[in-house]
Order: sequence, then structure tokens, then C-alpha cells
Amino acid sequence: MKVAIIGAGAFGTAMAITATRGGNDVVLWAHDPDVAQAIRETGENPDYLPGIGLGAKVVATSDLAEAVAFSDTIVMMTPSHYYRDVLTRVREHASGALNVISGTKGIENDSLQRMSEITRDVLGEKLRAFAVLSGPTFALEVARGDPTAAVVASTDVAFAQDVQNALSSPAFRLYHSEDVVGVELSGSLKNVIAIAAGVLDGLGLGYNTNAALITRGLREMTRLGLVLGGRIETFAGLAGMGDLVLTCTGALSRNRTVGVLLGQGRTLDDILRDAKFVAEGVKTSKSAKQLADRHQIEMPITDEMFRVLYEGESARLGVQRLMTRALKSEMA
Repeated sequence: MKVAIIGAGAFGTAMAITATRGGNDVVLWAHDPDVAQAIRETGENPDYLPGIGLGAKVVATSDLAEAVAFSDTIVMMTPSHYYRDVLTRVREHASGALNVISGTKGIENDSLQRMSEITRDVLGEKLRAFAVLSGPTFALEVARGDPTAAVVASTDVAFAQDVQNALSSPAFRLYHSEDVVGVELSGSLKNVIAIAAGVLDGLGLGYNTNAALITRGLREMTRLGLVLGGRIETFAGLAGMGDLVLTCTGALSRNRTVGVLLGQGRTLDDILRDAKFVAEGVKTSKSAKQLADRHQIEMPITDEMFRVLYEGESARLGVQRLMTRALKSEMA
């Protein structure tokens, strides 16, 4: 494939490297012209993945028209709150129909739409095929070639298999799926649980507590996912359990890092002001709670994270409230 990757953050850059390992030519679009210039001059992305070469097949640009003209296969790697705006600009430059692969893990605030829904809204007749790529994938480890497995989902099975074949390599193994809803929700909701996992660490709590959180977090992710049309096996797979375990336990997790700082007593405003990264779980906590309320789905961990993030609730009190809820069956 010739692939245009839209978004030159850590994961966009890692996917550019991955795509070239699969034998593809890549244009990497950066919103910031200085980032694109630095990549062209140094052959790496010093702001987001310093010390890792991108290779000669990656061409960096800050000209969106140039990126869109390069290929009809667009890989969206922007944060969820920029996705709609950037894709609208992509549409303006597209001369024909586009294939879109989303690597964005979030749910848009206000509209409560997943990226597949936004893509259909924005592109309309200019959308040829859509796929979502997700799984346990820390950008640094993907970029340096650590063996990694993920899943690509599309209702167009042939397109999912095309993406699978194009992006897979000895260091990056893709499985294909038809469950777009499940893969998107898994990748989004796990970030909420990851913030909670970081909170536990920041409070000085141990492995018992974290294991309970991960297990019950998966339960509420699955509960909402099934109501919205996802498949239970997706939540037990790479996009669900796999990514949840990684994000809740790995030191490279941005969402877990936010949680650790919250647990240590920092305010969210202070954390976000100092952060040089986007933690999708912060915004997704609001969207997930609204979705759960709309569909009358019980999501107690998500509820507590919303209180901590948006209502100034004490993290320790949130843990106490979770532990003193009415007793019930594990399957409830």
C-alpha cells in the first residue's frame, strides 16, 4: 500500500515505522510544521519518539493536501477531540473515495459517537471502506520492533484482510475481525479503567486491588459493549482484555500516569497543564458515563472516575464507595 498517516504523535509515528516494515510507502502528516521539519532533518521524531529512526520510506509533511493526494488509504491517528475537524479537512482535499483506518481510541464528547460513526458522518459518499486498528500497543515498543499483536476490524472483511496483510510483519502481527463496535469500545473504555488503576497505585494500594479493578473493569466494559452491539469474544481478546491489562499495568501508559498523579493528590487541571501527551481516558470518562446513563447500564468504576475527574471527588473515597456497594452475584 501507499499509506497516508494523519497524526505524527507517538503512535502515529510508530505506525509509520510499522507500515514501512510491511513494505509500504508512507507519508506522515504532522499538524505542527516544526515536527515535520525535525523528522525530515533528523530521520526521527525527536518530540515524540526520540532515538528511533523512521527509515527512508517515511516522508514527513505538514501539508494536509500533500498527504491526502499521496494515497486513498488514510490512517487517522489524531486524538478523538480533533478527529472530526481533521477528517473534515481531509475530505476537502480528497479527489475520490477514501479508505480510512482509525487508530484513535476514544468516544467523542457531546455526540457520543465512535470514530466509525464520525467517519461516516463526515465523509458520506467519499467513504469507500472503514477499519479500526486496536490492541495492546505501546508506541515505543511497536516502534523499536518488540513482537506485538493487535486486531483490525471492518464490516468489509476483504478490506480488513488487506490491511492485515499490508501492515503485518515479523514484529507486528495483526488479526482481523468484523466487530468494529467491540474493537472501538474496547480501545476507548479501557482507558477509563487505566486511570483508575493509576489512582490505586498513587494511593499506595497493592496487587490484590489492581487485579480486582481490572477484572471488574472488564466486566463493565463488556456490559456496555454488548448493549451497543459488540461481541463478547472481542472484549476477551486483544482489543479488550489484552489492551486493558497493558494499559492498567504498564509504566508507559499515559492514562495510568494521570491516575497515579491523581492518587498522589494532584488536581486534574495541574496534571493536564503540565502533560506533554493526550490521555484519552479523561474525556472518555465523560462520554462513557453518558452512554451508560443513556442505556441504563451499571458502570460503577466509570461513575467513580467521572466523580474524581469532573466533580472533585476524593479518589480514596471513590475506592471506599466501590468496596461498600451492595453485595451481589459476580455475574451481575
